[in-house]
Amino acid sequence: MDFKTRLQGELRDRGNALDTRRCFVGFDGFVDTIVSPVATRLGQGENFTPFAGIADFGRRIVDAAGKSTNIELYPLHDKLGGNGPIMAGALVGLGNTVTCVGALGRAPGHPVFAALGRRARLVSLCEPAHTTAVEFSDGKLMLGMMRSLDGITPEAIEAALGADGYRDAIAESDLVVLANWTMIPNMTAIFADLADRILPSRPGRPGRIFFFDLADPEKRSRADLTAALAAIARFGDWGGVTLGLNLKEAQQVAAALGIDPGPEDAAGLRSAAARIRERLAVATVVIHPKESAACATREGSWWVPGPYTASPRITTGAGDHFNAGFASGQLLGLPPESCLALGVCTSGHYVRTGESPSPADIRALLGGWH
Repeated sequence: MDFKTRLQGELRDRGNALDTRRCFVGFDGFVDTIVSPVATRLGQGENFTPFAGIADFGRRIVDAAGKSTNIELYPLHDKLGGNGPIMAGALVGLGNTVTCVGALGRAPGHPVFAALGRRARLVSLCEPAHTTAVEFSDGKLMLGMMRSLDGITPEAIEAALGADGYRDAIAESDLVVLANWTMIPNMTAIFADLADRILPSRPGRPGRIFFFDLADPEKRSRADLTAALAAIARFGDWGGVTLGLNLKEAQQVAAALGIDPGPEDAAGLRSAAARIRERLAVATVVIHPKESAACATREGSWWVPGPYTASPRITTGAGDHFNAGFASGQLLGLPPESCLALGVCTSGHYVRTGESPSPADIRALLGGWH
């Protein structure tokens, strides 16, 4: 039986169990403005030719050195952004019960989070940050303004939830997602506060999963990154730790740990996941390039291809959807290969449609994936 057929059966038999799963997701929040970079304007509105790729865009910028240039970014739409809110929305779509705490705006919150607020409990800490997401056929540039995230601190979280509310929300959750370490300056302090003060104050929930998403740590120092990784490893005392990495993040983490990430093929991805997991002594490391995904646990390593499309409708948030699918598979108690398959399907549906999938959407994608 191949992994797609196996996942179809597992979702049929266990999918409803997500209705009883509680997820706590924090702590960022962005308004994302999705834009297309204009290479040649032919008329008004959408009558233009976009840059073919990031390299062409980069050449336009480099050629402006010593001179100047004008680059138009054509706005397509505003959407909910941030690793936490996007992943929260995907978790809700798959059937989980979610509390999302983050930079969501002053009450009643920024309008981009309104739809999520109808399906999940939202708790805001401060104003959202803003990202201009410049999308190309071969990747994206995320241009961020995130000063408001400085206000995300252990004290702000406790003030928003209440001392007992914070402890109870963590204690009652089957999945605790701590996302976007890179852009939240106080996130390592939040990790330490959770490990030192919050988690020891309540009994642990059996089978609890802590899921960490660093979010492109390139701009942070190696010392900061290694300190964060050490802080993440401490959570193993209170549950299973999963570190989710895209390919670039995996290479950055490997470099910080003094590990050769190896080739980018299936065997190399499995090996990199296994070596990072072993070095950090965490339960699971998962690596998800655009075309596939690999993970490693104490029992071994696995790899699956993804339902890759060369013409995605949207790419911003694809990794967060993968993470939601993978973590939902963990909540269902699925084997690692099936968690990977659920991750790539969740992401695959999203990049094709721009919408977070339901379990029925996942089954439909599996049925049409050849």
